[in-house]
Amino acid sequence: MTGSSATRAGSYGRLKNRVHLVLSGGAADHVGRIVSFGLIGLILLNVLAVMAESMAEIKSSYGNWLIWFEAISVAVFVMEYMLRIWSSTVNPLYSHRVTGRIRFVLTPMALIDLLAVLPSVLFWAGVDLRFLRVVRMARLIRLGKLGRYSNALQFMWLAVRSRRDELVMALMLMVLILVLASSLMYMAENERQPEAFSSIPATMWWGIMTLTTVGYGDVYPVTALGKLTAAVIAVVGIGLFALPAGIVGSAFIELRGREMAKHQEACPHCGKPLIGYSDSEDCKK
Repeated sequence: MTGSSATRAGSYGRLKNRVHLVLSGGAADHVGRIVSFGLIGLILLNVLAVMAESMAEIKSSYGNWLIWFEAISVAVFVMEYMLRIWSSTVNPLYSHRVTGRIRFVLTPMALIDLLAVLPSVLFWAGVDLRFLRVVRMARLIRLGKLGRYSNALQFMWLAVRSRRDELVMALMLMVLILVLASSLMYMAENERQPEAFSSIPATMWWGIMTLTTVGYGDVYPVTALGKLTAAVIAVVGIGLFALPAGIVGSAFIELRGREMAKHQEACPHCGKPLIGYSDSEDCKK
């Protein structure tokens, strides 16, 4: 390889690494902050635009502006998506230029990036008008892109992943109690209210409303056994739906504690926490 070729290869690699750092939030300079806040602002404006389109008076007066804003937003998001795929090989997990990029495209956040632009692309490609409203409203998926720029959301996702087994067990317990409660209520109320409690699946509407403590009041028991069952299930529902929140909350606190511990490593010279020190600050021995 000649000197000029090596120089071009080095410049290409530095550019790719720079793009990766900026888009992944690893660049702490002005450019990184401008790109991050700019994309956050564009995402929020897109959500407001979708909400504005649902108002007939705004759509009739500013419909063309909303169309142009949508076109510009899609162009920006498509460019961002392509740059993320191009620079993904900087990450050792996706280092292969073909298979690595395929693995990156299949990651949850990359799929959200794709779904953020896909509805508009389908619309411009001439999707059947009967599905137009659903496709256009699907642009709200762009709100999920905020997860890239929020440490709290990222911690929450990690907390859910770390406790997925416990959450699955809690979900199975919810389903089991729902079936049992609906079966008991069906046996207690079917004879008195055959329309409201016509079958166990139909009674599950009452079970869901009771377990979630919503209680619309459109379906309620009238027999003594039915009222007793409803009271017990209502009390159980309070604790049952607090269980997943407790699981995720404890995992969130644990992960946050680990992250704080990483930033509080002791100085090898004085033993004081390194947090709060700048790179140029001298240690006071």
